[in-house]
Amino acid sequence: FCFRFRLFPSNFSTSPFSKAAALLPTLCRTQCPAVHQSLTVCFDKMLLLLLALLCSIWGEPARCLEEDRVFSFQGDLRLLTVGNSSVYIATEEKLYQLSHDLTLVHSLTQRGILKKTDQPDKEEFYRDPMEAAWNAAFRVNVLIPFVNNDTLISCGVTNKDCGFCEVLDLKDISRLVYSEAFQVGPRRSSRGSVSFLVDVKEDSGLTQTYILTAIQKHRDKAEDKCGTDLRTINLQNTNKEQNGDIFSWSGRSGDKPGIQTEADVEFVDGFQISSTVYLFSNVASGGETNKVRLIWLQAETSKKQTLDSFHGATLSSSDGGEGSRLLASSVIPGGQRVLWSGVFSVDGGEANTELLLFDISPDQIKEMKGDPHFFPPPKTADPSSVPVALKPKAVLFKQNLMSSVLAVRLNGWIVFFIGTADGQLIKLSVDRNYQPSCPKILYRTSGDNKVFPKIQLDPVDQKHVYVPFKNQVRRVPVSKCSTYQNVKDCLSAQDPFCVWCVSKKSCAFKDDCIASEWLSIPDESKQKIVSHRFLKDSTGAMKIIIQTHLTMAKVQSNFSCDFSTTSTQLCKNPGPQPVYPQCTCILNDPFPAADLDVTIKISLGDVFLTEQIKMINCSGIHGQPSFHLCQQCIRAGCGWRQNSCSWATDPAQNDSICANVELFGMNFSKPEISSITPSVVSFYGRNHAVLSGRNLRDVTRVRIKADLDCDPKEAPVWNNNGSSLMFHIPRTETKGRVKVCVLLPDRSCHGSFTITYQSSPVCSDIKPSSSWRSGSRKITVYGTHLDLVEGITHSHTPQGVIIPLTSSYQNLVYETPAAKNTQDSSSIVRLKVANETLECSTRITYYPDPVFSSFKAVKEGKDVRIVIQKKADNLEMTTEELSVEGIQNENTYPCIINKESSNKTETFTCKIQGLQNADFEAVKVKYGATSVTLNESSFLPFLILLVIILIPIIFIVVFLVYRRQRQQFTVRMNKLMEDLECDIRNDIRQGFIDLQTEKADLMENVGAIPFLDYKHFASRTFFPENDSLIKLCIRDIGRDVEKVELDQHFHSFSKLIQDQLFLTSMVHALEEQKSFTIKDKCTLASLLTVALHSNLSYLTEVMEVLLKDLMQQNPAQPKLLLRRTESTVEKLLTNWVSVCLYGFLRESVGHHLFLLVNALTQQISKGPVDCVTEKALYTLSEDWLLWQAQDFSHLRLKVQFAVDSEGGVSEPLEVDALSCDTMEQLKEKILNTFKSKFGFAYNTPLRDVCVEYEKDGSFIPLQEVDGGSEVIGEVTKLNTLRHYKVNDGGTIKVLSKKTHPPLSPQGSVKDEENFSGKYFHLIDPDIVEDHGKNPERKKLKLKEVYLTKLLSTKVAVHSYVENLFRAIWGMSQSKAPLAIKYFFDFLDAQAENMKITDPDVRHIWKTNSLPLRFWVNILKNPQFVFDLEKTPHLDGCLSVIAQAFMDSFSLSETQLGKHAPTNKLLYAKDIPKFKQEVKAYYKQIREQSAVNDAEFKDFLQGESKKHEGEFNEAAALRELFKFIQRYFTEIKAKLESNSAPAELMEQLQHVKDLFDGLKSCSWN
Repeated sequence: FCFRFRLFPSNFSTSPFSKAAALLPTLCRTQCPAVHQSLTVCFDKMLLLLLALLCSIWGEPARCLEEDRVFSFQGDLRLLTVGNSSVYIATEEKLYQLSHDLTLVHSLTQRGILKKTDQPDKEEFYRDPMEAAWNAAFRVNVLIPFVNNDTLISCGVTNKDCGFCEVLDLKDISRLVYSEAFQVGPRRSSRGSVSFLVDVKEDSGLTQTYILTAIQKHRDKAEDKCGTDLRTINLQNTNKEQNGDIFSWSGRSGDKPGIQTEADVEFVDGFQISSTVYLFSNVASGGETNKVRLIWLQAETSKKQTLDSFHGATLSSSDGGEGSRLLASSVIPGGQRVLWSGVFSVDGGEANTELLLFDISPDQIKEMKGDPHFFPPPKTADPSSVPVALKPKAVLFKQNLMSSVLAVRLNGWIVFFIGTADGQLIKLSVDRNYQPSCPKILYRTSGDNKVFPKIQLDPVDQKHVYVPFKNQVRRVPVSKCSTYQNVKDCLSAQDPFCVWCVSKKSCAFKDDCIASEWLSIPDESKQKIVSHRFLKDSTGAMKIIIQTHLTMAKVQSNFSCDFSTTSTQLCKNPGPQPVYPQCTCILNDPFPAADLDVTIKISLGDVFLTEQIKMINCSGIHGQPSFHLCQQCIRAGCGWRQNSCSWATDPAQNDSICANVELFGMNFSKPEISSITPSVVSFYGRNHAVLSGRNLRDVTRVRIKADLDCDPKEAPVWNNNGSSLMFHIPRTETKGRVKVCVLLPDRSCHGSFTITYQSSPVCSDIKPSSSWRSGSRKITVYGTHLDLVEGITHSHTPQGVIIPLTSSYQNLVYETPAAKNTQDSSSIVRLKVANETLECSTRITYYPDPVFSSFKAVKEGKDVRIVIQKKADNLEMTTEELSVEGIQNENTYPCIINKESSNKTETFTCKIQGLQNADFEAVKVKYGATSVTLNESSFLPFLILLVIILIPIIFIVVFLVYRRQRQQFTVRMNKLMEDLECDIRNDIRQGFIDLQTEKADLMENVGAIPFLDYKHFASRTFFPENDSLIKLCIRDIGRDVEKVELDQHFHSFSKLIQDQLFLTSMVHALEEQKSFTIKDKCTLASLLTVALHSNLSYLTEVMEVLLKDLMQQNPAQPKLLLRRTESTVEKLLTNWVSVCLYGFLRESVGHHLFLLVNALTQQISKGPVDCVTEKALYTLSEDWLLWQAQDFSHLRLKVQFAVDSEGGVSEPLEVDALSCDTMEQLKEKILNTFKSKFGFAYNTPLRDVCVEYEKDGSFIPLQEVDGGSEVIGEVTKLNTLRHYKVNDGGTIKVLSKKTHPPLSPQGSVKDEENFSGKYFHLIDPDIVEDHGKNPERKKLKLKEVYLTKLLSTKVAVHSYVENLFRAIWGMSQSKAPLAIKYFFDFLDAQAENMKITDPDVRHIWKTNSLPLRFWVNILKNPQFVFDLEKTPHLDGCLSVIAQAFMDSFSLSETQLGKHAPTNKLLYAKDIPKFKQEVKAYYKQIREQSAVNDAEFKDFLQGESKKHEGEFNEAAALRELFKFIQRYFTEIKAKLESNSAPAELMEQLQHVKDLFDGLKSCSWN
């Protein structure tokens, strides 16, 4: 089955259904072509039903309506017409029948064969399925749906320009009803002719339907080979029952009535209203200029009476001048008078056009007179008669290149859809007073695709128009109401199609609003839906009068207005009762001295409008009288009298009063514009335009405005020298001409010039499409509007803009840039237009530069012929791209080139004329910017012979050497593979032995646990990356507290944030700012936690309110809630949990966590640890696994500590070490063993400790690096115990640098810059070396062999992990901590409120709140809880444990394979058991009795009191106020939108004033 995918919404292609459907057309077409052919017609009809079903499934009716549809066809468009529910298109190639949504229903070819008929002079056209038999084409010039007869009349001409007509089934054009070789309509193109159906009410009482054909008439009339004698205007039959048979134009008496003309006539439009027929034409007679003529016919009695009743009028353009032409027209439906609109060409061309409105009611002519152009034979024309002249009622619109128009009446509005020759569809709404609103662009092509004259309205939904182009027709929605999101935007758009549907609370078409209550714009044009003015009555009282300009389906009785300001009561209460559409406010106080912002909230039933106005003292608007000053006065709501601004008096004034304002004593010289370069640009605009003129010194900006003064744009100026200036021409949505004037400081605009916006440049082809890598090849770009291109860029050099060498409308020449590297094989060409870059579809391919190998000069008569050999390539160089010069005796001679080519080489031949000597030393060849010099080669034959002899010899020698080396290489590789296999076998066996025999001998006696106190734990949790805030917010012993003078300020601020409305509004206002980063949100949350730590109950309430708001923001995806910390409340929740669970952490979990950290540290140090990278053999993380380690041995050393400077030592201490340990690692192990043995640390820091080794009765100092250290390249290996040959049981003496100065002043090498680059330990540097010196290093090590070490480490610490996990989710006395139970109940309650029944959602919320947000943070950061240092390696191991912890809370079942990461595989068998424990934990909490509010409040108060005085709340408040100071305006606006009471606003201002007073003293 074959689906037409353009029926479906855009998201259909992503659905699973589309993937199955996409295979069906190909499968059907290839496997069963016969079925495919027969089912296509059936499925075209079924798909109409499928479309409606899909639209309902996707639930996007507005989207289905408002998406453009397009149908492209073969051949050029000839005619387009619309039936009841179908669209019919005739092209040069085919006749199409489409559904109203442009889905193809049927198509017929217009190619076939001509067959002889019974009449010898006539041939009939037949469509033949065999394409080879075609010998004729049927060109349709008349296409009329005869709806009452369910037929489609299609008439035109065949090959010999002889007439032919078909009558087709209106519902299925593939069914032929009747055909005949008969002339109906023009023999040439349908352009300049019109045809339509006319109903004539005959004297018998019956109504007959005829075809009226008005045929274009030329003075150079071509010979009629087919013997037709049609008149200029005819009435032809539509059925066989009429007199004279079908298509005949004969009358009752056998005569052939018609209307004739001798002038050149081009018909534009025609239609019938009631019994009157209207015909519009352009007439040119003799040497006269063109006239636009209207002909009336009264369709009554008979054909003859109808045609004899004609009388006419002349339509004049707006200026009344002659020479105008009618290009397109449309009658305006409805209304008592017959209104008609026409697109007129002012000068007879197609560029300068205007849309005019006429009243063409036929009763304007009182008596019939003769006509100078038209006459019914046998009468003749009366050249002396002068037709009635009709003048336009209004000039509606002026726009370049208008080519078509369609008018629709909507209530009191007339909406015009205007097509242009440069590819635009413009919508223009005109009110009942014929005042147009601002035009809107409904569609715009990138190129100059002309819109054909007939735009049609969709007959089914009346909400789309069909826009015809040369090779396609587009279905465009008449409006996009759903794009307006609120009532103000909906009504301010001034779109008559759109209403605000009160029940749906959306902008929609009127008939889509199910309920009867809606709002729409009024029947007159208003730019604002709410207007205001200030009035001062005779008593001196000031009034604000608000006027709404709306149309309502139901006038609401509860119309009201609320006037408010930020400070005072504005209006007297009670005031005048509002009466729709007006309400009045009488000011309570005298008019304020300063301007005042007033907010008006207008209530219309369930609809609310908010308008912001500025109260301006009218007498304060003063200055030199000017149009701008008057306009400023009127728009401020004031009145203009006697060339000055004053308080308004009834009636209301508008801008029109400013038209006659005289200019008095200007302070500026009047500017004049003489030119703008360039003055023709694309609709993307143009950068760096130059405006020239006089008196430009005071110009501040340039204003660009289109017709009707809609959407004026202003551009700043620079480089202004008084006679010229520069500015950017802005981009626009509309093509056409715009006016330019320059602005002075008083906002008056002077001068006049025209800029033309055209289509954007279009790139259609590039020749040549290749370039050599060195660049500078001349490339020609073909297309349209290329003269508007400012520069060229290539994708491989995006920053390099190339200026075109030459450019014109259709082509552009530039030189290619060089390719930066050999990887640049092709490059995209982009045209730079203003700030846009437009890609060309053809790429430039880069090839290597041409290679010229040699040359040969030969004497030919008086000339010298030079032959140049070039290696064959894909560049397709032309002779124009090369220049050749011969060099002889240091003189150069130009050579004229001819080109010859072969498969392998290309030969260029050139001639130097008039030269006798052919001995050239060199030839210079130039292409692009590159020159190549070819020198003469005299030894070439000898070299060729030598190469031929040497090639076999070299081949034999190479073969013998290769064979010998291959045999040696095979022997070496076999030996290497044997050694490698043996090494890998030994490594695997050793790993297995270690795994089975290793003992977990980790010490659990850790002594006192170094817990951090509460304030340091909390501050590290609150501010993990901000040490300065930690120091500010903690009150440590010895630190100064805040000064007493600041108490009043912070007390006021503290009281302000205790107001929940203020605090929540402040948080929301800050989060809405784009500059407020996630880091700022976290800081804000932590500062609030510190500032409100003394009132944790209030902090909990605020957190709950903010959490509820967060849940409401994204109800569609609840599982993502609290997943990350991207908002203030999420960080606030982290802090809150940390505060509430600190006691539980210290009492129940801390001991197990410290044991785990200690066990990991011991296990890591059991094996080799690389001192530089910190990787270890024993680890939990594959990333930190030291798999490159060489062999090592365990050593038990006797360590003695020097007790005095005279050689006394302590009793020996046994210390375990490894032969691969560095001196730094040995010292660490000695000091750790000392601390674990004696319970306290050694009294000398690590950096001040020296070690010596007893060898042969003397002590040798052990140093990290010495003269014997191994060096590879420039990298030095750190010394190990193996380097000093320290044996098991050896004696080490520990000295202090303070009491025993070292022999060498060497410090720790870790302190050196670039330590990891200068030294290595167990991992060799990436340097090529001779492995023969160290055979141990050449052994191949495989990482996978050592993965068993991960399992060894896991087994060693597993009991500590299990104890820790169970301490976290264990429940003492079957009760969870109060905070956990309280918060989990809160989450359950919110899920019920949001109607969330999925238990997985609740589980995810709880997991994201507690384990993910708190416990994982503690597991990965033990330094938050204990006084210890976390190494990167320890961090990697803890991350693996934290991942296993979070996997225990996951609901998904992870399927692990051989490619799964090791950190997942390590705990894969333990996770299911942990998951069961977690589920039981959650179940116990859920079944636990609820915590009452009083109990939890007591708990929070106890926590606050327990840690009272530990935080510097004043410092936190000070940091908080910095946020308020930065976003004060936004916070204030948020409070106003939340209807905050005036007292709260005053309190905020008071706090700001207090803090502002501290800036100069103690703020810093």
